[in-house]
Amino acid sequence: MTQVGPAAPRRLVIVAPNWLGDAVMALPLIADVQRAWPETHVAVAARRSIVPLFEMAPGISHTVTLEVGARWRLPAALARNAALLAAGEFDAALLLPNSFQSAWMVSRARIPERWGFARDLRGRLLTRALKRPSLAAHQAEYYQALATGLGLPTGPRFARLEVSDDDRRRARQLVTDAGLARDASFIVFAPGAAYGRAKQWPPQRFAELAALILARGTSIVLIGSAADADACRDVSARADGSGPGPQKLIDLSGRTDLTTLAGVMAESRAVVANDSGAMHLAAAAGAPVVAIFGPTNERQTAPLSAGPDAPAPVILFEKVWCRPCMLRECPIDHRCMDRVSANAVFTALARLYTVGD
Repeated sequence: MTQVGPAAPRRLVIVAPNWLGDAVMALPLIADVQRAWPETHVAVAARRSIVPLFEMAPGISHTVTLEVGARWRLPAALARNAALLAAGEFDAALLLPNSFQSAWMVSRARIPERWGFARDLRGRLLTRALKRPSLAAHQAEYYQALATGLGLPTGPRFARLEVSDDDRRRARQLVTDAGLARDASFIVFAPGAAYGRAKQWPPQRFAELAALILARGTSIVLIGSAADADACRDVSARADGSGPGPQKLIDLSGRTDLTTLAGVMAESRAVVANDSGAMHLAAAAGAPVVAIFGPTNERQTAPLSAGPDAPAPVILFEKVWCRPCMLRECPIDHRCMDRVSANAVFTALARLYTVGD
């Protein structure tokens, strides 16, 4: 017998994934919930580093900032998070993380309805323990299986963020202060990747691509978190950032918060990125994206378009026998990434009408 879906809650909190890319890929599910229950107050609970993303997502009523504790401090952090959620007087919680801790947290908050996949021995803490999808699908489809399990219809897999005019202005000012003319066109490079070096297109390839772009009169902006600063410096050191004209290569790694980063991407002509949170953020901000995949599976984590009229991301990868291996470090010669040439990426950019005049 098919289980009847729940009635629309008055106040729902969605507990978000912990990583930026996963959070972006959860946006289609959130849109499904909003369409199905338009009168429901939908809040999102997320780590501090992810909260600004959901403040840019349309239709989110408010956000709850969750604490993150080291292993020995985790119980105290979860207890404080439970108190925050209890104060929200939510009728239901939808858990996107599969962890036992997330289920314990909403149970401790005494939220009456608690929904999520039956994982990590947490079934007794959930009022609806939903069956996890068995097929290897895109991560957004995986999250949307939660909606299906609740009897809600699923819609298109778009991930759209609303980048404000203020965020665009702050981004443009940051780029201008770094040395570009106020009206300069630029392409963004995101050479970092949190998962590991195997996901990173080699710095020398980025430098070769930079030479092609700079020679045609378009500037380049390197972006990333403070953890990506080494990767950005490596690209910058290998590239000739002066060029024959006013175009430049500038490095903004570690100098942007999440909303300003989205503004930089929205102001750019295109973004070239590895499989990373920056890649997903760029596509959701509406930027044309060329994404380079190596050890990871593009069928599962390809960036989502921001909407039917937004540019479709271009995915590049090499068909080598060892991919997708899902390893953090390549044990051989990194052929899956090294064989993606700068010319191939430049050609993809040219197809997007983003390079040169």
